[in-house]
Amino acid sequence: MSPRAGDPPREEVRVEVDGRTLTLSSLDKVMYPVTGFTKGEVLNYYAQVAPVMLPHLRDRAVTRIRWPHGVGGESFYEKNAPRGAPSWVRTVTVPTSGSRGASRHGDTLVFPVVDDLATLTWMANLAALELHVHQWRVGRNGRPRNADRLVVDLDPGEPAGLGECCRVALLVAEALAEHDLVVRPVLSGSKGLHLYADLPSRRPSEAVTALAKEVADDLAAAHPRLVTATMTKARRGGKVFLDWSQNAASKTTVAPYSLRGRERPRVAAPVTWDEVEAGAEDPLALDQLGPEEVLARVAEHGDLLRW
Repeated sequence: MSPRAGDPPREEVRVEVDGRTLTLSSLDKVMYPVTGFTKGEVLNYYAQVAPVMLPHLRDRAVTRIRWPHGVGGESFYEKNAPRGAPSWVRTVTVPTSGSRGASRHGDTLVFPVVDDLATLTWMANLAALELHVHQWRVGRNGRPRNADRLVVDLDPGEPAGLGECCRVALLVAEALAEHDLVVRPVLSGSKGLHLYADLPSRRPSEAVTALAKEVADDLAAAHPRLVTATMTKARRGGKVFLDWSQNAASKTTVAPYSLRGRERPRVAAPVTWDEVEAGAEDPLALDQLGPEEVLARVAEHGDLLRW
């Protein structure tokens, strides 16, 4: 199809990534209009953060949220590997009951898996700004295994903010320590915090969900003015919703180091407990981080989420 008069040029660049030939397009397209952050900068960020991000993606089925025209335009969820995906992109077939946003392949979904920089680059080139993964990995036989981690999403309801999330994060960490679980904090890149606990042995998703809900209910009962475990948004005002449901087998959480499709480029970025404690005392002491800040932190500290 020939370009129409007035259309911007469709520039393409062929690159070699991990021995794979990729065609990257529209590198100058602005993906975040407020800051002018371009698709080329998105690709550059993912290329630089890949060494610490890939371990958190490896062997996990990936759901993408794509913004073909940048965050000012429409977005869509994509679970199945799209048509035209390179033959070298690893996929895994997962049973499903018909999750939202899924194209049906009988009773299964065919997810891509991101094990290498070439696949990560291919996804970023498709304007997949956000990468979301489950709390379980696939085994060598290609089948989902039991969950290997527990995740809690702390979502503040206005006027509560990140400061309140930091206070709740400390409570969650203390509660999970009673179950011999060590928690690591991650800024969500949106409004709140994500808390990750590596499980010493894999557990069924139902059991992990039950544990997370137990902690949420207990904290909501002990701190009713600060914490809620109820999903009803009308009841979240001024409180932090402790979302335990992220541990269901069908649910996903934005991957650590993923960009977010918000007004400004922000990242799901690991932080230290010292930073969380400072944020609990002073709400201005901690804020969501951009890609340049995250890359600088990685260069200085490596992966703060490593186990």
